[in-house]
Amino acid sequence: MAEVTAGGHTRDLSELRATDAGGFGGKSASLGELLAAGIPVPPGFALGASAFIEFTGSTGIETKIAGAISRVSSSDVATVADASRAIEQAIRAAPVPDAIRDELAQRHEVLAASAGEAEPPLAVRSSALGEDSEEGTYAGQQETFLWLRGVEEVCEAVRECWASLYSTRAISYRASRPPSHHGDPAMGVTIQLMVDAESSGVMFTCNPVSGDPSMIAINASWGLGLAVVGGEVTPDDYLLSKVTGEVVRQTVSSKQIEYVPGADGRGTVCVDVPPDRSDRPCLREQQLAALLEIGKRIERHFGSHQDVEWAIARGQPLPSGLLVLQARPVTGLPERTGKPPASAMSLVMSTFGAGSGAGS
Repeated sequence: MAEVTAGGHTRDLSELRATDAGGFGGKSASLGELLAAGIPVPPGFALGASAFIEFTGSTGIETKIAGAISRVSSSDVATVADASRAIEQAIRAAPVPDAIRDELAQRHEVLAASAGEAEPPLAVRSSALGEDSEEGTYAGQQETFLWLRGVEEVCEAVRECWASLYSTRAISYRASRPPSHHGDPAMGVTIQLMVDAESSGVMFTCNPVSGDPSMIAINASWGLGLAVVGGEVTPDDYLLSKVTGEVVRQTVSSKQIEYVPGADGRGTVCVDVPPDRSDRPCLREQQLAALLEIGKRIERHFGSHQDVEWAIARGQPLPSGLLVLQARPVTGLPERTGKPPASAMSLVMSTFGAGSGAGS
């Protein structure tokens, strides 16, 4: 088994804590916190923003970025699009430096050994600095790539995550912020073993519509979360009491499609859900109870309301089959003073990263 180089750009997720968000991004740091709290999380590692900085510096892309951004006018969408196109093309065309690639290969070998498979399926997700914070969320502005295999596919996805930092939406977002918030954007990346999800969804540890802290809201659909991201299905909706565990509300939708792994175990495909399953609740009583308990544990650990992305592994018993993929503070909550609430579905879509890429 390869020995991972000390002091490099990567860390095992279990080594990270909230204080590492500045170097590895909010997503990776949050996953480290979850692991420290004993929450089940798919094994993986984080690539620090230092790798992005080395990549842009060693390839000369840093200068190209500065030149392209200097020509951006926040009031002129054409300049934003031009800058985005130029920067993304430059990032995609440049090879990942050998030192970074070698470190990714070492981490991949360790992760593969733990999975007992030479090229296990992986999820590669952006972990932007400043992401998943209460002050300002980047939700929906970066990328996720699912069911990848091998170091080369990981390297390609890492470049795509870096490029997404300069999407038109991301550039526009930063341009709209006060100058004191601009700085030099950087990107971390989270790499984890993939979950073959029987069902997946989002859980809010409060009522996201009313702000009621005594409730937990769960949205769920069959398979991976891509169908919800694309607006192709309406998820089942559950509202549970934290105090009694009672299911206060249950709305079951017709979930006629789901996303599953491709036939060769790479990528994802959309398939029809059989009629005998499409109109059935995708969560059983025991699964709802397990989600309720893990949601309360996560909220206690972070000390604030959280929105939690989760998946239930196909054919795996509880509790080990329930895995948490992400947790971040709930944003956009209404004041409990009659202020008009945000739509529950808009909060679900923002959690899944609707419109940003491959989904979650």
